[in-house]
Amino acid sequence: MALELFSHPFSSYCQKALIALFENDIPFIYRMLEDEGVGEELARIWPLGRFPVLREGDRVVPEATMIIEYLDVHHAGPVRLIPEDRDAAILVRTMDRFFDNYIASPQQKIVYNALRDEAARDPHAVAEAHVMFDKAYRWLDGHMAGREWAAGDFSLADCAAAPQLFYADWTYAIPEEFANVRAYRQRLIERPSFARALDEARPYRSYFPLGAPDRD
Repeated sequence: MALELFSHPFSSYCQKALIALFENDIPFIYRMLEDEGVGEELARIWPLGRFPVLREGDRVVPEATMIIEYLDVHHAGPVRLIPEDRDAAILVRTMDRFFDNYIASPQQKIVYNALRDEAARDPHAVAEAHVMFDKAYRWLDGHMAGREWAAGDFSLADCAAAPQLFYADWTYAIPEEFANVRAYRQRLIERPSFARALDEARPYRSYFPLGAPDRD
């Protein structure tokens, strides 16, 4: 059965899943959300309507983390994104949740606020997001001291980190003092799998509501 990924190249969570596919050269059919009929098909197989969603035959796997878990079980390649050692895997999964909960969440708050009509915007929510970013960047800078990747070898954790740190720096720039975070973000950008995802997303940068910077 062919793998199908219901996805959009500009979505951070879709990029997270794409990195895993690209890392191991796993063949798949790209079901682009902007193509005719794909949105309706996604709604049929996953009524919650969020993406990415992976389908293989009758098996439907939503959510980027679970897609990577599925690939690791059923389509494992030379780059093992989840360690077999269970203690090592705990750190990988912990860092995956860190990037989704403490980098992606404040990022989404700010972006969603920018998408609202001006009268409906919530400056208090944006201020709270800035506080969370400050705490998360500071903690991550200490964690990344002496590390190349977030949890040992390149893993699920780095698939999560790459798009979230990429867009987060556009939204709430990583301060110069957090040199470890900035260097880590640059290593992620240079990783071939993420570089490919970024290149495929370039035509859609006008979608970014805060204005995509002329860099990266």
